[in-house]
Amino acid sequence: MLVKGRSSMLLIVAAIIFILSGCAEKKTTTEKMYDVLENVVNKEKVFEEQQEPLVALEKQEKDVYDQIIKQGMKEYDQIVKLSDEALALADKRKDRLEQETTSLKESEQEFSKVADLKKQLEDPALKELAAELYNIMMRRYEAHRDLYKQYSLALQYDKELYQMFKNKNLPLEDLEAQINKLNESYQKVYAANDQFNKYTEQYNEKKLSFYKKAGLKTK
Repeated sequence: MLVKGRSSMLLIVAAIIFILSGCAEKKTTTEKMYDVLENVVNKEKVFEEQQEPLVALEKQEKDVYDQIIKQGMKEYDQIVKLSDEALALADKRKDRLEQETTSLKESEQEFSKVADLKKQLEDPALKELAAELYNIMMRRYEAHRDLYKQYSLALQYDKELYQMFKNKNLPLEDLEAQINKLNESYQKVYAANDQFNKYTEQYNEKKLSFYKKAGLKTK
């Protein structure tokens, strides 16, 4: 009798849950869009957290590089020590870059849900805004992929340079060629970063316009 009583109670509870869930108001497409866009913000928190530490590491590495340049070849042991410090800092920068990129990939995976949601919007003006928002964000992700590529290459050239500093018999021409290659590489990094930042700004503006047009709250 006890088992039978429990079974009956479970059926009653299940029926109540079913009825209540049926009565629950379903989210509109704009509300679903809002949820996705705010989830994207959360996915990029790790990305945001890498910015200051990455800049700090770049500054530290630049300071070490300046110390290396000031050393004469009589201070070879000190040059080797400083070069090893710079290599370690470059590895830390690489780690931060990978964390940043992983965060952006998770963001893109979440944002991909917008592709279907924007088609379900009925208001033509809202639909157009959503399409513009989507296109800008996809260009932003592509810009970051280019930034990752250029920054990774520059990091590789950095590490090659620090290894060269440890070579007592390094020809001056080789050193100059490496430094020139490195400078050209960082010019591409700066350009890629500017492009990424531009798309980020455009996306944030377009998202705000979408929220206002849809009558959604902003954070």
